[in-house]
Amino acid sequence: MDPNRRRFLQFVAATPVLPLLDLPRDWMRDIRAMGVQEVGAAAQDGLITSAADALSVFDFEPVARAKSTIGHWTWLASGGDDGATIVANREGFERYQIRARRLVDVRGVDTSVTLHGTNWETPIFLCPLAGHRAYHADGELATARAARARRHLQILSTMTTTAVEEVNAARGEPVWFQLYHREDWGQTRELIRRVEKAGCPALVFTVDLLGGRNMEQYNRVQKGNEAFCRTCHPTGNGFTDLKNRPMVTALSTPSTPQPEIGTPTWDYIRRLRDTTRMKLFVKGIVTGEDAELALEHGVEGIEISNHGGRAENSLRPTVQCVAEVAAAVKGRIPVLVDGGFRRGTDIFKALGLGASGAGIGRPYIWGLAAFGQEGVEAVLMILRRELELIMRQAGTTSVPQITRAYVADR
Repeated sequence: MDPNRRRFLQFVAATPVLPLLDLPRDWMRDIRAMGVQEVGAAAQDGLITSAADALSVFDFEPVARAKSTIGHWTWLASGGDDGATIVANREGFERYQIRARRLVDVRGVDTSVTLHGTNWETPIFLCPLAGHRAYHADGELATARAARARRHLQILSTMTTTAVEEVNAARGEPVWFQLYHREDWGQTRELIRRVEKAGCPALVFTVDLLGGRNMEQYNRVQKGNEAFCRTCHPTGNGFTDLKNRPMVTALSTPSTPQPEIGTPTWDYIRRLRDTTRMKLFVKGIVTGEDAELALEHGVEGIEISNHGGRAENSLRPTVQCVAEVAAAVKGRIPVLVDGGFRRGTDIFKALGLGASGAGIGRPYIWGLAAFGQEGVEAVLMILRRELELIMRQAGTTSVPQITRAYVADR
């Protein structure tokens, strides 16, 4: 096969819009004939072959795409509706410029932050993301070992493919736990008690998906590849297949059901607060008004998030929510943020706008899918190196020094 044609087929086979392309029949036959494994092997041409070769986190993305099945990759890459908010999250950083100061002694740079009395070497944390074993056999265990090796905060998803107890053992200390709403309060309480017993210090309740979502890109690809998807998911649909989700499948069926009426409101937040001794964070806050309500209802931390552009298609970048939320909080509780972070300069801007920490999701999964634990570690090392570099370039030697004075709004 002509090399140029093969490269194009590799790109087409990995793209979420494959079913939408009106390609000639012989091209479609070539794609099918190559198969997922052959496409993955062929896609290695011209790509990095080890984690150490990466110059930026973007170098991991095409390798991860080549090694992933089309269904798993599309699930990771897709966003709400047409995915425009994914793009908006990235473009949001372009609104801000960095005001660098000169002639400052920057030989020593301290990237550490303190969250509720715990010191972390860096403000970069690993966001909760479901199903790590869809991208690497070691799954969340590899991620946890990388977080341990590089001393990063890790938040574990309710939809993890590895039980929290095993992840904590690999991590060497308890992770924070992300909570999705359950239809029965008894199951929610059971889940909370389990992660409390496992020693998790913080509960991160996600609120940006309570209204539902429309994963248009994923739905198109899943529909066109249902037979292939059944090799991983009996129903052909990863949404409904929960057999490999140990935190959910272990939940008992309450003898006396306690069904929820409607979707959660602020009263639900108060109920969570009264149920657990863990620090309670709310993930998905994007306005100053809701930040104030969170404080009123006993929340001890906020994570600004639109689910990486996978929730509502608001077109509002999360980085542009930071200043508003931070102004409402006034330093009383930590304000974390995620969504589109790919560079050390992105993290610097968020810190300058008032964030306490910045989370990554897709980039560390790219590293995981590409090279396992080594890939995750490399992603974290690159981002930390870039953050240290921009801190020196801007004349800031510690995170508290990164203030609004160092960020200009274009």
